[in-house]
Amino acid sequence: MDPSKRAEELRSLLNHHSDLYYNQDAPTISDQEYDALMGELKSLEKDHPELITPDSPTQRVGGTAKRTAGVLVAHRVPMLSMQDLFTREEVDHFIDDCQEKLGEEISFLVETKIDGLSMALRYENGKLVTAITRGDGRNFGEDVTANARVIDDVAEMLAEPIEYLELRGEVYMTNAAFDEVNAKQELLGKKPFANPRNCAAGTLRQLDASVTKERQLSFFVFNVQDIRGKEFTTHQESYEFLEQWGVTVIAHRFVCRSKEEIWKAVEAIGEMRGALPYEIDGAVIKVNELKPRAQLKDTAKNAGYQVAYKYPPERKATQLRQVELSVGRTGKITPTALFDPVRLCGTTVSRCTLHNQDFIANLDIRLGSTLLIEKSGEVIPKCVGVVPEKQPSDTPVFQIPMVCPVCGEPAVREDTADIKCVNLNCPAQLERLIGHFVGRGAMDIKGFGVVYVHDLIEKGYLTDVADIFTLYHHRDELIEQGIIGKEKNTDKLLGAIEKAKSNSPDRLLTGLGISNVGKSAAQALMNHFGTFEALSAASEEDMVEINDIGPISAHCVFTYFRQAHNQKVLQKLKEAGANMAQEIVTPPEGDLPLTGQTVVISGTLPEMSREEATQLIQRSGGKVTGSVSKKTTFLLAGENAGSKLAKAESLGIPVLTLEELQEKLSD
Repeated sequence: MDPSKRAEELRSLLNHHSDLYYNQDAPTISDQEYDALMGELKSLEKDHPELITPDSPTQRVGGTAKRTAGVLVAHRVPMLSMQDLFTREEVDHFIDDCQEKLGEEISFLVETKIDGLSMALRYENGKLVTAITRGDGRNFGEDVTANARVIDDVAEMLAEPIEYLELRGEVYMTNAAFDEVNAKQELLGKKPFANPRNCAAGTLRQLDASVTKERQLSFFVFNVQDIRGKEFTTHQESYEFLEQWGVTVIAHRFVCRSKEEIWKAVEAIGEMRGALPYEIDGAVIKVNELKPRAQLKDTAKNAGYQVAYKYPPERKATQLRQVELSVGRTGKITPTALFDPVRLCGTTVSRCTLHNQDFIANLDIRLGSTLLIEKSGEVIPKCVGVVPEKQPSDTPVFQIPMVCPVCGEPAVREDTADIKCVNLNCPAQLERLIGHFVGRGAMDIKGFGVVYVHDLIEKGYLTDVADIFTLYHHRDELIEQGIIGKEKNTDKLLGAIEKAKSNSPDRLLTGLGISNVGKSAAQALMNHFGTFEALSAASEEDMVEINDIGPISAHCVFTYFRQAHNQKVLQKLKEAGANMAQEIVTPPEGDLPLTGQTVVISGTLPEMSREEATQLIQRSGGKVTGSVSKKTTFLLAGENAGSKLAKAESLGIPVLTLEELQEKLSD
């Protein structure tokens, strides 16, 4: 691949995963996978210096400052990151380099690296005045002072009224506190947090400090950022003084002088994993003497005097007890491993997906196998293999039965590795299809929860998605049986269903759950054909001519509209009054205000639905896409714009309000 194109692709991937980790607290890949991508980009930029851009992930810290917890505060001292190392050879090279530049008599500190998020504390005359997050690391962080004050480990007053002191430390959550929070989440019927770091990050950014206090965050200091009125010679000396002043500092640290001592300390910290009351993901190695550090130059994003050795992903062995089979809304049968519970990255896991039959066969998974389980991105547990010497010799490789586990009808294996139930009336498919239909990404019927879907199917009120729009015929029965609740709740849901009838047709098309037809494809199809009637009469060739519609999507739509069961559902939707027609958006001719521009919409817009905004942009020559990338011209942002806004800001993409867009178009 052309180096320029590969560099652009790597930057886009790294920006995406950096946004998930730093800003959304929801990583999807492991540190090792992220660092492999970063390493490839660094190598490319080293070989081709002309490819380096100021906004490259190699040139900056990964986060952006958000305004969720408070105002933005300018950094007085940069809160830089650390270079990650993964082998002893890399550690030895760092030590050799430091000793060559600073002399062999220097010492090093080796410390635990807790998996949390950075926070700086500013003290004036011994009193805490400000607490800020790392944010972008160089320019701004978020003011989280109110939340910091309710963390027990954060000292409000120092034992000595020093003129000015800025400390940097790590906010984290102990395993016990994390388990307590997740237990409460489950009691309240809310989604549990994926791991302690995500929970700590979200908690520190809470607008309500009482929530932060209740969740029992912890904190330790690992650096003196700035100080007036006192001087230290070594990092270890600063720790000793801070402890005397009532500051909680990092507990496990070793002063070392040789490579052998350093590596023994790294191994000793590694052996602590699983035994400590909190999660660690590495060991920090830093030059102990403070003044000589100035000779070790910082990079754009990393401090030069310290590095982080990252341990391999935590992996546990556990015995497979059962394989559970479930059916998705497209009929795909998914096998899930149920195994003896193990603790990984702060959470107890007892199940993970086995994907498909090929995955099972390739890993030689059998009932009774001892599985090796890791966490992908420290969030999603995954099986990475089996222990060969513990394989049960008298048990064959597990085979997914060619029968649907829900309806008992025959299943088929298609061209892919997936095994599917093809019975359109399968209850499992129906439950997931209706859940998809009423969900936010489709018809967005507020208050239509999965419990209601299950109960209404079980009681016979829903046999397909169209039955949703005739539930009002059964109002009195529903109230009497209490399926949705009392009169008030029932009428509220029926009102939301009635309102959904007027949704734009592309939402209805999305909700039908046609394979390979998501939101963008549905919009493209309806903008071109205008009505369901016209779409049902279209050929595959007609559809492929539309931008964003490929041959696979076209075939799926063509097939869907020709199946008798689906034709019956579509007729019922029409009779129920669902909106199945819209104005065709014709491609604009000539140069218009947004010709050639790509726009992403995020958040709730004032006085205009997202569909209306989409049509406004398209009529003005622009193209609307669902995700922010370097090709995005600008982001149209409303209230609660969320992660798309954060990503646009991190990429330097302009952000417009609806009012600003309307002014732009009128000009």
